[in-house]
Order: sequence, then structure tokens, then C-alpha cells
Amino acid sequence: MNNFIKKLTFRKAFNILLVYKDFYKSRFFGTVKRNAFPLSLSIEPTTNCNLRCPECPSGQRKFTRPTGSINIFFFKKIIDEFSPYLSNLILYFQGEPYLHPDFMELIAYASLEKNIYTTTSTNGHFIDEKNAKKTVKSGLDKLIISLDGITQEIYEQYRVGGKLEIVKKSIENIILQKKKNKSKTPIVVLQFLVTGLNEHQIPELKRYAKKIGADKVELKTIQIYDFKNGSELIPSNENFSRYKKLSDGTYEIKNKLRNNCSRLWNSSVITWDGDVLPCCFDKDAKYKFGNLNKQTFRQINNSRKYMDFRNLILKGRKNIDICRNCTEGLKLNEHIL
Repeated sequence: MNNFIKKLTFRKAFNILLVYKDFYKSRFFGTVKRNAFPLSLSIEPTTNCNLRCPECPSGQRKFTRPTGSINIFFFKKIIDEFSPYLSNLILYFQGEPYLHPDFMELIAYASLEKNIYTTTSTNGHFIDEKNAKKTVKSGLDKLIISLDGITQEIYEQYRVGGKLEIVKKSIENIILQKKKNKSKTPIVVLQFLVTGLNEHQIPELKRYAKKIGADKVELKTIQIYDFKNGSELIPSNENFSRYKKLSDGTYEIKNKLRNNCSRLWNSSVITWDGDVLPCCFDKDAKYKFGNLNKQTFRQINNSRKYMDFRNLILKGRKNIDICRNCTEGLKLNEHIL
């Protein structure tokens, strides 16, 4: 949070105010225009991934959209347009970001040259001593490392093809390099995707995180694409589940899916090849509002496609397929300090 505030300029703060003004106007008056840039932006470095996680389209190689890695010059062009207004950059969407050949340069350009708060999320298989040092030097503010089990047997049930010892070594490497460089960043977050297979290991996870010196643990709920008839991945503890079991044995999402969504006003997602999407739930880029290879974001922001989609949200969010499995507006016990 300290680094976030340090990087917050008057212009960025004013943009945040505009974002929330437009959001509340949409809720109360049904307006669909966004008179600001998003305060948070997700850019996809690459769709490539080394793992085969069962509920991930990247891991399952099930994309119908083009796959690849973002060009560094195109990335800089995007950042140049956004940087005066952008408060938070998430260098992750689908894929494993550390597989991008210029990943450290992407971080450094946004964080050090453009003074943007930067976050990324990784499966933790590529942070050797060299990459750990580069990560600390890059200016990355927050590093989320997926650790979905404390034993190999449990870990690999979801992180198919993953090696727990490599991930643990990566965590040690980044924490050691922070100490060597006397750096408070990146904040190291161990993210635990809670499933019916690993929920019993949460106490052990917390002990491990404290012992290793991680900054934070986040318990994340899992998205199940075909949840109606249940899945072994749905936790038995409903505090960690997006779904609830009905009397007939089927499941439904807990979310009431009210007809508003702050994501449509405070954030946007950009694929590696420049498509502008509504949010991180549109993993296969079904709803494209424009492409930054052909237009500026300012031109796309209030295009007819973008405003029509915001209007659809306000009219009937449950009628949009990517919204029916969404956590926006759903209160969950996810963050453990």
C-alpha cells in the first residue's frame, strides 16, 4: 500500500474519482459513458503456460482466440497512453508471464520509467536466483505466487505437471534477494486456490508462509465452469466456495448477480495482441470492443460496442454468459494477512 500511495499523482487520484463518479451514476441513473481511463489495467504478457491446470483454458490449450506473446514495443505504446492516469497495472491475464522473453523489461518500463504500481501472478516455476534478482531490480511492487498445496501429492492434483519443490525454491529465492538488496518490494503473496482436495492444508499453509517470511497469504475461490452437478474441486467449507449446494443436490453460484458491475468502470483487460475486453472472466476474448493496434484506448473507451455492453450489464447481468460465474458483488473470505 505504501508504494501504491507513493506512485499516486494528483492526475491519477482525480482519475479514480472520475471512475467512481461514473460508476455510481450508472447505478442510479443508468448512464453508460466512462469519462475516465480505468484505474486498473490487466495486460496479458503471453498465453503460453508450462502447466495443465484443469479449470484453465491456457493450461488445457482450449483457446479459440490467437495465442502468443506481446511485442515489447506494442506494450510500451499501450503504457504510454495509459500511464498519466493508471494507478495499477496487472501484468497477467492468461498464461505464465515469466515465459515472456522480455518480461523483466515490461515490468521495469511500467514501474521504473512510468511510475505505475505493478503486480504479476506466477505459478512459480521460473524464479531461479538470476530471475529473482532481476525481479527485485525490475521495480515490481507485488508478486503473487500460486501455492495450491503443501505436499506434492496434493499440489499436483490441480497444478498438473507442476513441481512443488521448484515453487518453494522460487519463494525462497525472491525473499532472499529482497533481503540482499534491502528491498521492501515486491510484496510476496502466496495464493492458495482453495479446492475440495486441498482445503485441509490451509493451517499448514499459514505456518509455512510465516516460517518462510512471505508478506501475505491469499485464499482464493476456484471458478468451476460446469458447476451445476458439483465437482470434487468445490470445497466443503462454503466460506471458500463461490457455490452453494441446493436441496436437490445441484449447485448454484452464491452471487445474486445484481445489475451493476464496478469492473466495467474501474478496469479493462488487454490481450497480448491488443484486444480490449471487459474483464478477466472473458478468458477466450468473446467480447472485443476494439484493438489497440488499430485504435487508441480513448477511441475505444466509449465506442458503441463498449457502451452497449455496459448497458447489457445494467439491463440484465445474468443474461451474459461470462457474468453468470462471476464473483463481482460476492463477499467471500479470501484475504488472510
